[in-house]
Amino acid sequence: MIQDIKTATHCYHCGENCEDSIITIKDKQFCCRGCKTVYEIINKNNLCSYYDLESNPGINQKQIIREGKFDFLDDEKIIDKLVHFKDDTQQHVIFYLPQMHCSSCIWILEHLDKINSGIIKSQVNFIKKEVTLIFHYPQTSLKKAAESLALIGYEPHISLNDTGGNKIKKTDTKRIIKLGIAGFCFGNIMMLSFPDYFSFGKTEDPELKQWFSYLNLVLSLPVFFYSASEFFISGYKGLRQKFLNIDTPIALAVLITFTRSVYEILSQTGAGYLDSMSGIVFFMLIGRYFQNRTYQSISFDRDFKSYFPLGVVKINENNRETQISVADLKQGDRIKIYNDEIIPADSILFLGKAMIDYSFVTGESLPVEKTIGEIVYAGGKQTSGAIELEVVKKISQSYLTQLWNNDIFKESKERSNTPFIHQVSRYFSYVLFSIAGITGIFWSINNPSKIGNAVTSILIVACPCALLLSSTFTNGNMIRILNKYKLYVKNASVIENMADIDTIIFDKTGTITEQTKSGICFKGQDLSDEQTQLIRSLANQSNHPLSKSIASFLPFSKSLNVKFYNEFKGYGTSAVINTHFVKMGSAGFVTDKNNFSANPGSKIYASIDNEFIGCFIIKNSYRKDLQKIVSALGSQYKLKILSGDNPSEEPYLKTVFGNATEMLFDQKPENKLNFIRSLQNNGSKVLMIGDGLNDAGALKQSNVGIAISDNTNNFSPACDAILSGTNFTILRELIQYCCKQKQIIYSSFALSILYNVAGLYFAVQGNLKPVIAAILMPVSSLSIVLLTTGLSSLYELKLKHKN
Repeated sequence: MIQDIKTATHCYHCGENCEDSIITIKDKQFCCRGCKTVYEIINKNNLCSYYDLESNPGINQKQIIREGKFDFLDDEKIIDKLVHFKDDTQQHVIFYLPQMHCSSCIWILEHLDKINSGIIKSQVNFIKKEVTLIFHYPQTSLKKAAESLALIGYEPHISLNDTGGNKIKKTDTKRIIKLGIAGFCFGNIMMLSFPDYFSFGKTEDPELKQWFSYLNLVLSLPVFFYSASEFFISGYKGLRQKFLNIDTPIALAVLITFTRSVYEILSQTGAGYLDSMSGIVFFMLIGRYFQNRTYQSISFDRDFKSYFPLGVVKINENNRETQISVADLKQGDRIKIYNDEIIPADSILFLGKAMIDYSFVTGESLPVEKTIGEIVYAGGKQTSGAIELEVVKKISQSYLTQLWNNDIFKESKERSNTPFIHQVSRYFSYVLFSIAGITGIFWSINNPSKIGNAVTSILIVACPCALLLSSTFTNGNMIRILNKYKLYVKNASVIENMADIDTIIFDKTGTITEQTKSGICFKGQDLSDEQTQLIRSLANQSNHPLSKSIASFLPFSKSLNVKFYNEFKGYGTSAVINTHFVKMGSAGFVTDKNNFSANPGSKIYASIDNEFIGCFIIKNSYRKDLQKIVSALGSQYKLKILSGDNPSEEPYLKTVFGNATEMLFDQKPENKLNFIRSLQNNGSKVLMIGDGLNDAGALKQSNVGIAISDNTNNFSPACDAILSGTNFTILRELIQYCCKQKQIIYSSFALSILYNVAGLYFAVQGNLKPVIAAILMPVSSLSIVLLTTGLSSLYELKLKHKN
């Protein structure tokens, strides 16, 4: 009965089950004092509407933020690097808040002024999970602003990378301005051209018509010289490298259309084709804008600095603790690292018990215990209380920095990839110039006066903009749909490269396993309720990750009195609990048996009153439907496993992937990178799927690198795409969807050829009228947009079915 009540009780603030204790305020229950404190702050400031917008919207507060954690934000050098604007009265700063997840978060964050009166304004960018704070500098400080956020459960994530100069530009304002100018001018030029379109050669007021032409010319100038500039620059760069990219013929078409239009207007021999020219530029810019939108909200090029903290506690000679910037650490400095904090530099353990989680750096799934005097490498996370370290290498010389100095991180992955759209455009250009040349020769023999008109008309009407539109709108819509299914690709070339892969390599820890879960089973005699609570009480005393897993696995009913607790390093633990002597640990420590089961995984043996009762087998929890995913992918691709973890679970993985699958364990980051490079040298096209810093080099070296993340806004290594762990089950369908890209582009290109043929029919005769060009251009563009959108949405149906 007690257990039923406990299971049904959820924390009013965060919604998690209240297990070991329930703290009550009136009719509201809380799982810990942290959640209770946050509720009291929110209630005191009359902000309880926070709980009305979403049910249990808060963040669990069991892990208390230590006092003085943000002291480094009082350092003027750090303030100057973090603050975006400051004067004598105000400071502006942007904080990244990975906890942000719902409308209640937005509401509470935009009412921070009620909690800290020094904050003038707080504005949330939900997509980027950022909050912009404007605060009175004399009244509050950067440190107090950060503490105000942490106080209500939104501790800002401040990393070493936040102080660097090489930040990704989140919003391409320049392109938006270009797009706005092109759209404004295109609409007005079309409107001013209507009288000419429908006059059928009869003009009531020729002078007014000419003034309209002059206005069109003025409106076209910013389009030609500013909005279209990127096409001219790209085309010029391609020619300098002796490469004909798709922007070259587009730039030529824009140039000829503009030049001929200027000549006709100034010589009063025609109205020109300025509407077509501005329309080409406008539609091209729209396509490119939508194609590049993903990059605004997700960072694909993060390095190890995004993983490191900005501040660290330094212990001075008089044992006084001060917060300093991690960048200022020097060899010989004594530092203090608290529970769940990252070690920022290679160091030697000086004081305390170190249990270091290297899973994100090496792939090793279990924390490693370190003794005093042993070296602890940068990037590991301390998981067992506070420790003191002595720095032996500054950040610039640490193991992680050396990894990032590999030449592969200095190269662009696009270095060896030529998008197929550029290759198609090259042949398109050859055909177009051939038609123009043949037409020129024909009219030079039959009617030389028509040469200029016919040749320029061909280049105007057969502009490869339809081909570029096919590409940009297909890619833009596919990127949008992939985002919908939580595969966030860096750019369109990733989709194209995905279609060419023939080999898929998986990391193990955090990629095909779930980092936050572990599979536990018990082999032995049936446990009574009393025995269960005895073992759980002993496991609950230890900070070892395996003990914590067992404590979480066993149900809680009541707390027991634990006496004479002992922990024997490398062997196990023992205690007297309710007069019973309980032991847990290795086989040799608990029983004389050397092994209990052939099952893979870590084994923890248990005895009560020196009677052996069984063994807990703790295995990695593999992602849902892994067997089905591997089976489906194995029929199309070569599969391999590259893991930094030990080979203890290789027998199980052989049953999933098959005995023929190559599996390499205990792999260092450079081993992974070199293995992929050797496959590529033998002609393989490699897709690497990983999750940690140890996979960064492999992800960068591969033809396509996908980082698996259970929170796409938390740290993930440099990669081409980020896939949410929740959608790992539809990996095969996502890859197949990317393979449809070329089919869609070829289909829309075939449609555009029909319009080109119609336009060329008039152009080769030298009879292309502005009204014909004005009709063909938007109709062709609209048809292509509808076709690419329709086909990409049609192919999405399979994703919907699987999801």
